[in-house]
Amino acid sequence: MGSLIASLPPVRGRLLLAERLAPFTWFRVGGEAEALFIPADAADLADFLRALPSEVPVYPIGVGSNLIVRDGGVPGVVVRLAGREFGSVVIDGDQVIAGSGALDATVARTAAKAGLSGLEFLVGIPGTIGGALTMNAGCYGRETRDILESAWGFDRSGEVRSYTASEFGFRYRHSDPTGIIWVQAVFRGQRDEPAAIEARMSEISTKREAAQPIREKTGGSTFANPDPPGVPNARSAWKLVDEAGMRGARRGGAQVSEQHCNFLINTGDATAADIEGLGEDVRAAVKATSGVDLRWEIRRIGRE
Repeated sequence: MGSLIASLPPVRGRLLLAERLAPFTWFRVGGEAEALFIPADAADLADFLRALPSEVPVYPIGVGSNLIVRDGGVPGVVVRLAGREFGSVVIDGDQVIAGSGALDATVARTAAKAGLSGLEFLVGIPGTIGGALTMNAGCYGRETRDILESAWGFDRSGEVRSYTASEFGFRYRHSDPTGIIWVQAVFRGQRDEPAAIEARMSEISTKREAAQPIREKTGGSTFANPDPPGVPNARSAWKLVDEAGMRGARRGGAQVSEQHCNFLINTGDATAADIEGLGEDVRAAVKATSGVDLRWEIRRIGRE
């Protein structure tokens, strides 16, 4: 820790040492970050990255909705993009310009008020735009690649990197750019009546609340579906988990949701090891019953 402190450059934002990360995640578990950096703005982030020794690892996080922070904590610097600078959403004609820290649902609602359709599905994704770019987030038949025009951010050295949508190499729950801390994205919508857009978003929200344990300490969909959307007879992760007899399964304070068995839940006193271990129990059971290797959709960082 001492050597890390000595290497940390001055910042205008907040730089917190030995900061517990559990309160920053939806699972409410996990150890400390050696350092947690909440930059004041994009320039503060760039200056920090340029001055930080290259051997110090950096891990960007959003609202922690799709994240397990392991109990041993995270070495190096965790960067959390929050506040007005990174959470802004601006309408410019048919374009929606969103900061990477903006909630997906906020982007959808801002677009709806402006009479821009096509972004409704974002209301059903419990994360931020940065995460949506990284994993091509989607639901109910739409994905980030369907609406993105371009995005930019900083690489580990603090240099600006810009990408058009075609340069992302989007696939199911995947994009090609790695090591980028996203700052801003530009999406395009289509003109429609705000009331009609709001009605579609309301339908998505109602479906999500009925099907998913959104009131629990959870992390969203745990595993990616084995087959991408559109594949004939596509297999669903939740069905494979159910067929493996893992609905309701427990390990310590972690449980597979009874409501939707592609969700893991912290029932109150789970550790990160409980949650990740239960996920691996599920993967083993599915492999044994169906031969499918489920791929984690939830990001896991830190020391065990």
